[in-house]
Amino acid sequence: MESYPDIEIYLARGDIARLDAWLAEAIGAAALTPTGKRQWRTRGGKDPASVPVLLVEKAADGFASLWFDSPETPWATDAECARDAARWLECEVRCSLGGWQPGDDPDRFLQVLPDGTEQPIDWPDSGQ
Repeated sequence: MESYPDIEIYLARGDIARLDAWLAEAIGAAALTPTGKRQWRTRGGKDPASVPVLLVEKAADGFASLWFDSPETPWATDAECARDAARWLECEVRCSLGGWQPGDDPDRFLQVLPDGTEQPIDWPDSGQ
């Protein structure tokens, strides 16, 4: 499977201390630093690869957006990252169902719970 050019997941809880620990473990990132209103940044990866990371708090329906702007992550897909994040961060995580193409339904997401439960949902209309 080919890696996505970037990874984006949505976190129900943006606990900075837990995120710092997970990002350090997963991609060797330094601690997140505030870079503006509700925005945090860091970098991870092994040289020469660099993985820019952006966290935007309350980006969508109260969920934080976590974006890895690189194909050089340990996860090939958003779903793989979401599964790892849900377990590590012990919170609900959402992501796109797959690589988005023009014509795809932009409101279809994968919901991943910390216990490993997964289901496709309509978001923001999921009522959850």
